[in-house]
Amino acid sequence: MASLARKNLFHDRVRFAVTLTGIVFSVVLATVQLGLFLGFTAATADVIDHSGADLWIVSTGATHLEGVTAFGEQQAFRAMATPGVARVEKRVVQFGQWKRPDGAQEGVLLVGFEPAGELGRPWNVVAGDVRALEQADTVFVDELYADKLGVTHLGQTAEIGGYRARVVGFTRGIRTFTTAPPVFTSFKNAQNYFGLREDQVLALLVSVTPGADVAAVQRALAALRDVDVHTTAEWSRRQQTYWMFGTGAGITVLIAAALGIIVGVVVVAQTIYAATVDHIREFGTLKAMGATNGFIYGVILQQALTSGALGYAAGMAIALAVATASQQGTTAILVPPWLALALFALTLGMCALASIVSINKVTRLDPAMVFKG
Repeated sequence: MASLARKNLFHDRVRFAVTLTGIVFSVVLATVQLGLFLGFTAATADVIDHSGADLWIVSTGATHLEGVTAFGEQQAFRAMATPGVARVEKRVVQFGQWKRPDGAQEGVLLVGFEPAGELGRPWNVVAGDVRALEQADTVFVDELYADKLGVTHLGQTAEIGGYRARVVGFTRGIRTFTTAPPVFTSFKNAQNYFGLREDQVLALLVSVTPGADVAAVQRALAALRDVDVHTTAEWSRRQQTYWMFGTGAGITVLIAAALGIIVGVVVVAQTIYAATVDHIREFGTLKAMGATNGFIYGVILQQALTSGALGYAAGMAIALAVATASQQGTTAILVPPWLALALFALTLGMCALASIVSINKVTRLDPAMVFKG
């Protein structure tokens, strides 16, 4: 069976090449689009997932981090008095306007935290000391967006909201889903840049004491008025859901991935069907010699699965190369092992589904046709 399937498959090399091209295109498109979806999803919640906090306190009804409204900092003192709370640190995350040294304007995502604290600090620091952010009008920017922000070296100055912003450090690989690059600064500086009153905050980060029940502390903090309390995981999911589905951006990426899979099914189905029709008399001879439908179905299915395996290998190699190259840019394509395995199973399933068209043709085959002229 396997030998016959291989001979049928490789008999017409041009048709086989067309089949592989369709599968490779499908695998590459689906992998890249789904990888973009995962990369975008991770980028939307990076500043949440890397905060180190157990709980987030935000304004009531907030659906995403950049859409929170200010509330009084007295909530921080009330939260600190709650049993099980170890630390409470103030936070500002909001969009702002960056004025480059050459005068051009760029939108940025301003991230203000307490440099003397432990929560919400920048990660992947490659230049500078986070403690330098305790100085007035100082910021950290990411290397990936340095050109966009007009930054070439440490010590360079720009403006945010009319206030001076001196670059004292660089991070590497902290991406954002929007076009606004992340800029880290102290909470005090962020208040000035954003125009926030001294007695206001946009979010509070909470860490619980070792051994404390996070859910129990969350329920206790729920007694605070005019704010919502979320675990970091809950708040991260809200953020991702808003940006990927609330804005429609994630749906667009998923539709493109689905189109890639559909293209693969159509190409493989057409090619395998054409190959089956070309060998229809041979299949008729096999049936006249006593071959069962199951045997012939197995030949067709093996042709499809062999095409799928070879096409997947080539397509995934290309997709992984593209994903690796994307790590050097502002848009990362993430291809975790579970996604690669899922796409392998999907590719084989796609090819098996495509072979059904050919199997239906053989099912109606009359063995007597081989005796006709």
